[in-house]
Amino acid sequence: MDLQNMRYELRPPIAVVTLDRPKVLNALNLLSMTELEQVFLDIRQNDEIRAVLLTGAGEKAFVAGADIRELATLSALDGEQAAIRGQRIFSLIENCGKPVIACINGFALGGGCEMSLACDFRLMADHTKIGVPEVRIGALAGAGGVQKLHRLVGRGKALEWILLGSHVTAPEALARGMLTSVHAASDLMPAALELAGRFRLLGPRAVAQSKMAVRMCGDADLNTARCIGLEALSMLIGGPEWQEGMAAFMEKRPPRFAPLQAASPDPKAKSTGSG
Repeated sequence: MDLQNMRYELRPPIAVVTLDRPKVLNALNLLSMTELEQVFLDIRQNDEIRAVLLTGAGEKAFVAGADIRELATLSALDGEQAAIRGQRIFSLIENCGKPVIACINGFALGGGCEMSLACDFRLMADHTKIGVPEVRIGALAGAGGVQKLHRLVGRGKALEWILLGSHVTAPEALARGMLTSVHAASDLMPAALELAGRFRLLGPRAVAQSKMAVRMCGDADLNTARCIGLEALSMLIGGPEWQEGMAAFMEKRPPRFAPLQAASPDPKAKSTGSG
C-alpha cells in the first residue's frame, strides 16, 4: 500500500498506524483521510490482526486537528461533504471489528480528538492536552466529536469544554472518564503495546461481538440493550471459538483461538443443534 501521510506497520497480531506529518503536527488533510480509510478497510478484512495502535509521528502531536490551510478554502457545500466523509471514516474505525487503541503522544485537538473518540481505548501522555476547540476558529466539531464527548463526560462538562474551546489536561480528561489511562511520555508506547498484546489470548470473534454490543447498547433503552446482548451471544454459541474456549477451560490449558474468519460459526452446525 503506497502511503504518503501515514505509516502502516503489520506486527501480527498487532497493527500500528502512525499519522506521519510531524511538520504540520500531523494535521488531517483530504489525503490523510483517504489513506486512513484505505488502511482501516485493510485492517477490517485482515484476520491476522487482533488489535490496532493509532498514534502520531513526533513528540508534539497525536493529531493537532484538521489542516486549516485546506479547510479555509472549502465552500459551505464542500465543508459539509468533508464532515460527512469524516464521520464515515471515523465510523469505520469504530466498527472495524478489532480493538483500536489511541496512543495519544501529543496534542489531540479538533479532528485529532474526534479520531481518538472513535477508538476503544485512549492512552495519553501526561504532558499533553485534548479537546474540540473549534469555536476558537468559528467552527464546530463536525465528525462526531460533540456527540461522543457528550456521551463520555456528560452534558454539563461537554458544554463547558466545547463552548469554551478548552484544551483539557490529561489528568482532568482521565478523571472525567475520557481516557483509559495516563502515562509518562516514555512509558506510553510500551503501555499501549502491552494492552494490545493481551488480545492475542482472547477469542477474536467474542471480542468483535462484545465491541459491537457495547457500541450499540449505548444509544438503546435497557430492554433493547438486553436483546442486542442476547443476539451477540447467539452468534457465538456452538461455534468453533466457543467450543475451543470451553475445552481449554475444562482441560486447564490456554485456548488456541483461530483467526476471526476461521473462528466464524458454521450456520449448518448451529441449525442441527450441534455444540
